[in-house]
Amino acid sequence: MSPPLEHEAGVPSGTSGGGYSRRVGLFSGVMLVIGGIIGSGIFLNPSIVAQRVHTPALTLGAWLLGGGVALIGAFIYGELGQRIPKAGGSYVYLRDAFGELPAFLNAWGMLLMIATGAIAAVAVTFANYTLALTGLADGYRFPLAVGAIVLLSGINYFGVRPGALTQNVFTVLKLVALAVLVGAGLLLAGASPSVGNTTPPSPPDSIVLALGAALVPVLFSYGGWQQTNFVAEELVNPERNLPRALLWGVIGVVTVYLLANLTYLRTLGAEGLAASNAPAADALGLLLGPTGRTFITAGVALSTFGFLNLVILVSPRVYQAMAADGLFFPWMARLHPRYHTPSAAIVFQAVWAILLTSTGTYGELLDYVVFADWLVFGATAATLFVYRARERQGQVPRVTYRVPGHPVTPLLFIAAALYVVVGSTASNPLNALKGTLLLGAGVPVFLYWRKRREARATAQVSGTDAVEGPSVPEQPVRSAVSGKRGAD
Repeated sequence: MSPPLEHEAGVPSGTSGGGYSRRVGLFSGVMLVIGGIIGSGIFLNPSIVAQRVHTPALTLGAWLLGGGVALIGAFIYGELGQRIPKAGGSYVYLRDAFGELPAFLNAWGMLLMIATGAIAAVAVTFANYTLALTGLADGYRFPLAVGAIVLLSGINYFGVRPGALTQNVFTVLKLVALAVLVGAGLLLAGASPSVGNTTPPSPPDSIVLALGAALVPVLFSYGGWQQTNFVAEELVNPERNLPRALLWGVIGVVTVYLLANLTYLRTLGAEGLAASNAPAADALGLLLGPTGRTFITAGVALSTFGFLNLVILVSPRVYQAMAADGLFFPWMARLHPRYHTPSAAIVFQAVWAILLTSTGTYGELLDYVVFADWLVFGATAATLFVYRARERQGQVPRVTYRVPGHPVTPLLFIAAALYVVVGSTASNPLNALKGTLLLGAGVPVFLYWRKRREARATAQVSGTDAVEGPSVPEQPVRSAVSGKRGAD
């Protein structure tokens, strides 16, 4: 059982003006980071990495290198989170550094296909593993997927505390499943008939190119730490706890990933890992028999369920920030007066994700925008240079949490992000083109909402109500550096 959510003494349960509540402590923040990274990738992707680098040393080296990139990302997002501890994360950083259009396109992409498509895909993955565990007929797949979306959306509707507590429980459970996998591998792998019975594989012709190719699935498996910044406004003492949660969470995931891959290699060998379609199930099945395979199947189901909760929890904060800027439906900007959650955004997200699930289009949409996450990572890292320049000019205060090795480390992170974007685009240029067009479709949407916002402002100045609907959201409008919105 996970510890209760921490709550700092003297911090009110609700913020002034009915804004976000600071209910998420350091432990829960770390669980959000870990839960946002570990989904089903570590149970499946290691085989792809082994196929590309061949040898055990290079396999572990690829995961270690990817962990270093993720750690730099944690440092970057930690400094940005201390600078602007507001809901919305990368949306807020991009808006304040580069303007509203790139920030809007980020939020637009999340709402249209990235976050909602991921919700649909992960819900179906959860349903598939549940069917495998229970032996239910395929006809239950859709009801299970939709039921998971509805249940978790309902939990998060009623407050960040129940949503974070749910995340704590399922993150701990997925870590227990991985601990059993690692423990069995390290203690029992010597008895595995597949270890030592194969000729040591030869390294690839070009180690540099092979490592570069392996980094794409590795970095996708490490993505997700940034989502904790979306709920920065709901963290207790975010200026201190957000950087710590990011750092400790990413270090924990890197450790788990390295140990899991060591288990796969000790159990299956490099060639066996490369040939496996389900390395976690194959490894634990080999060590513990059918019971081990069933156990890890349950572990993957729990892991996907926890990841699903994380995406449902954090993503509506981005849509709410976008709407609070007057760039989307005004009702999406409202926080629930009692639960202090972006309740309308949560419901909208659930409805759209269920629609994507029912039509089966989520898979294609996600294929179109696999490059978008790391594009946003790189652009967000670039905002750090803007804030550092403003800091030198005295426009913003100096922060105590600093990215070590700046500017070299952020530049390395940006280069890694660009590599993933280029690699994903080169592997399927047609999908990348479709994804770019879908994201570009947000430009006229942005122009429309900006024009409406200007019309509302003009109507307010003239004392008329020329635009239908509420002219001002119920909550204060911006989530800006000046801190005009939310709880400080």
